[in-house]
Amino acid sequence: MREKETHQKFAGHPDFEITLIENCRGKRFVGAHTEIFNDTELVLLSGHLPHSWQFYKTIGPETQAHATTVHFAPDFLGKDFLEKPEARLLTGLFTNAARGIRFYGKTIADAKALLLAMVFEEELARLGLLLQLLEVLALSGSYNLLNPAGFNILKKAGEVEIMNRVLTYIRHHFRQPVSLQEIADLVPMSAPAFCRFFKAKTGKTVTGMVKELRISYAARLLLEGRLNVSETCYQCGYSSLSNFTIHFRELRGMTPQEFLERYFVAACAPGILV
Repeated sequence: MREKETHQKFAGHPDFEITLIENCRGKRFVGAHTEIFNDTELVLLSGHLPHSWQFYKTIGPETQAHATTVHFAPDFLGKDFLEKPEARLLTGLFTNAARGIRFYGKTIADAKALLLAMVFEEELARLGLLLQLLEVLALSGSYNLLNPAGFNILKKAGEVEIMNRVLTYIRHHFRQPVSLQEIADLVPMSAPAFCRFFKAKTGKTVTGMVKELRISYAARLLLEGRLNVSETCYQCGYSSLSNFTIHFRELRGMTPQEFLERYFVAACAPGILV
C-alpha cells in the first residue's frame, strides 16, 4: 500500500489495483478509455490493464493532490478461493475490473474510510480491512465500467509492453499527424497486423482513439476559455474546422459552439457554481 503517488506513465502489472485520488483535476487513461476527471476519483483495475493519470491542477490551493493505492494479487486468499460460493461477489467484481471500474457517490466515502484505516494497520488487521473494502465495492451499485465489453485484457508480458509503448506514443503525439506505420514500427509489426492486434485488444481503432483524445482535449481547452473554437481546433491537431466540428458532435452530441453556450448558461444560472 502506498500514499501520495503521482501517476504519469502508463503502468501494467499483474496485481489488481485500487486507487483513490483526491483534490485534483486531470485525465484518466485506462486501457482504451480516456476521460477528464475532477476532484475525488476511486477506481478498481485488474492486473495487466494499462493505466495512467495525468494531473492538471489541484482543486484547493491549500491542499496538495493526494493518491492512495492498494495492490493485491487476485489469488491473495488462495488459488481456489474464488471458486467457493462465499466468493461469488468477488468473482463478479474481479470480472468487471478487467474493464476498469470507476465508483462514485457514497461508495467513495465508505472506501476512503477503510483505505485510511489500512494505512495504520499491519498483517491480519490490514487484510481484514481489505476484505471489507472489497465487499463495499462488490455491493456498490454506484459505478460505471470504463472500457467496452469487447475490451480484451492483456495477459502476456509481451503484450503489456507493446500496448504500454503504443498508448504512451499516442498520448504524447495525438495533437500531431499520427502515422499508423510509425506506431507499427515501434512494436514492431506490419501495419495490417498491428491494426488487427490493436482492435482485438482495445475494441477500437487507432484513429478512433486519437479522435477521442483530441475531442477530450478540445473540451478542456474550450472550458478554460483562453481559445476560441477555431484556435482550439488547430491546437488539438485538426487541420479542418469542419472535420473538428463533425467529430466533436459525434462524441459530445453537439457542436463546439453549442458546447460552450450550454456550459456558460449552466455556469451563470442562479445558485450554480462551476
